Amino acid sequence: MSIKLLSWNVNGLRAVFKKGFAQWVAKADPGILCLQETKARPEQVVKELETIKGYDVHFASAQKPGYSGVALFSKEKPLSVKQSFGAARFDDEGRILQADYGKFILFNIYFPNGKASPERLKYKMDFYEAFLLEMKKLKKKGKKIIICGDVNTAHKEIDLARPKENSKVSGFLPREREWVDRFLELGFVDTLRMFDQSAGRYTWWDVISRARARNVGWRIDYFYASADLKGNLKKAYILPEVMGSDHCPIGLEVNI
Repeated sequence: MSIKLLSWNVNGLRAVFKKGFAQWVAKADPGILCLQETKARPEQVVKELETIKGYDVHFASAQKPGYSGVALFSKEKPLSVKQSFGAARFDDEGRILQADYGKFILFNIYFPNGKASPERLKYKMDFYEAFLLEMKKLKKKGKKIIICGDVNTAHKEIDLARPKENSKVSGFLPREREWVDRFLELGFVDTLRMFDQSAGRYTWWDVISRARARNVGWRIDYFYASADLKGNLKKAYILPEVMGSDHCPIGLEVNI
């Protein structure tokens, strides 16, 4: 059976609903859709959610109103869904949905942004380490894992338009990139790079400078898969033509 997974940082679910989101979902027809930065609780989008049919829906919302948040739309109901990966200090920001599908575990995560302050950068790095610890535990149990979301770090120079200018900016700091190296070495693959090694493949563009029109962007949204799923991966791609957010959706097709 082939499953199409899509992931998108929508930068506000209520806003993107006003830009044809429901129609896009109907046309794209994903088996699993993961959203980040929803900035909304489910009770705030009740009427809008009624326009999307055929999905089991789960939210993780931040305690702070209008902030962060992730959502999962799934045609197949997961065996279980958690809003945590076991580190309580991160749970109140609504960044995590962990769905167990039996044959694999899916993580939909909105990783923290570290640009605002040294404190937020430390929070981001702590979040990264807690996540890595959870991945080690699951790998030891022999679990097959798919991870998607806004990682808020471009891994290599090919993953952003202006690497030299951003070498001291959070999102492309050496320690952030080194963490991605350690994560991949644990036994995960960057699925896009299995299928597409080309430059200019970005998922986020600065709105103020109108960077999208010039494709001056960053690839900070990813689908990762545990290495034991490599043989199941059919296709991984970016959908830059889809508008509505400062990010664009990304996709993964898997035979399970």
